[in-house]
Amino acid sequence: MTEQVADAGVEPVTRSGAWPVVAWGLWDWGSAAFNAVITTFVFSVYITSDSFGPEADTRLGWALTAAGLVILVFAPVTGQRSDRAGRRGFWLGVNTALVIAMSAGMFFVEPDEAFLWLGLLLLAAGNIFFEFASVNYNAMLNDISTPSNVGKISGLGWGLGYIGGIVLLLAVYFGLINPEVGLFGITGEDGMDVRVTMLVCAVWTLLFSLPVLLTLRDKPHTARTEKARRTSLAESYRLLFASIKELWLEDRNTVKFLVASAVFRDGLAGVFTFGGVLAAGSFGFSAGGVIIFGVAANVVAGIATILFGFLDDILGPKRVIVIALSSMIVAGACVFFFHDGGKTIFWIFGLILCIFVGPAQSASRTFLARLIPEGQEGQVFGLYATTGRAVSWMAPACWSLAIVAGAALTGASTHDSVQYFGILGILVVLAIGLALLLPVRSGLSKDSALAHAEDVH
Repeated sequence: MTEQVADAGVEPVTRSGAWPVVAWGLWDWGSAAFNAVITTFVFSVYITSDSFGPEADTRLGWALTAAGLVILVFAPVTGQRSDRAGRRGFWLGVNTALVIAMSAGMFFVEPDEAFLWLGLLLLAAGNIFFEFASVNYNAMLNDISTPSNVGKISGLGWGLGYIGGIVLLLAVYFGLINPEVGLFGITGEDGMDVRVTMLVCAVWTLLFSLPVLLTLRDKPHTARTEKARRTSLAESYRLLFASIKELWLEDRNTVKFLVASAVFRDGLAGVFTFGGVLAAGSFGFSAGGVIIFGVAANVVAGIATILFGFLDDILGPKRVIVIALSSMIVAGACVFFFHDGGKTIFWIFGLILCIFVGPAQSASRTFLARLIPEGQEGQVFGLYATTGRAVSWMAPACWSLAIVAGAALTGASTHDSVQYFGILGILVVLAIGLALLLPVRSGLSKDSALAHAEDVH
């Protein structure tokens, strides 16, 4: 492919050593504070409450859309620049620090409409920096793994992310948010329980990010990497487009996987995005019941992801993804056809769905890691983030269209009564992603295989 920096990346570590792997996985555990607690369960709910005005939820959507567009445009080039300059560790640190700063800044968002845009700006910026950090974090996977254990290590990191988010969520929920008077006398007055939670999230991310930043250091600068650091943004885009063209001409298999994974990853995201909505709207779960199910779902997903990492190394990531997506389609169909069974049906088949979400996500990362030529991990994982953002409309659109179609087919007077049809929309996205994946060849690319072989021997 186009010019790459031979010594890009981090200092070599003992690939069989346990500590570099643990240090790397702890970043996932720590970053769950932003990804799960702030974005999913706490701050996004807080910022759309009545205190912030009647249009808060709509404005949240626009803010996150804008953040998605920034990620779409800049993720590949930021990954490529860190590759060429050998600065993955540095940029992981910078972007993680910015996520921490955005999290801490949310403390100043008081429950008043005047503070809405401050909160939305911090949340949107945090999402951007989190994605940029994730590009460099994912690119480090090959630095701490071999082809024989990359699935296990990826699964460990992803599983720790699920479990770490739930551990922190339970701690802040029962320590600060749920009781009338929480730890240190903190109450809900002026949103102080949520605002202090944001500080806790910032400290949590900081503590668990330090191990990887101190362990996987960048290689010393050379004249070549110093030149790459001075490359202009325009030149970086020129190199990016040249790389994409060459990737299409020489390694179309990787391009096909990027497209397939973008589609099925959006379906996987839809399972968690709309799972709580479905539980409350169609299966009668209370708000507390949704949280309890969410905790159970994330614990199940975390444990399953770690265990399936071993299967990834034995069977290969493609087989794991195919098994996961096929099982989810069957479980989702059961949720739809047996929805009259109420909460019991949702608990059974909803948790089965959650068993396979994490393994599919983790195996997707390892599949790509096995295909990438050495020295281009950041750029290709940047494209991985970009293609994911490019199709992030699919699951929400198919969810809504399926409900509309359900209302038309059943003659329902309201969409609420046929909300369970939405699961079919998510299943369509998963099925399309599965169909696109099947023709993709599995295994290492030539360049990547040679690089790994040299490291092993």
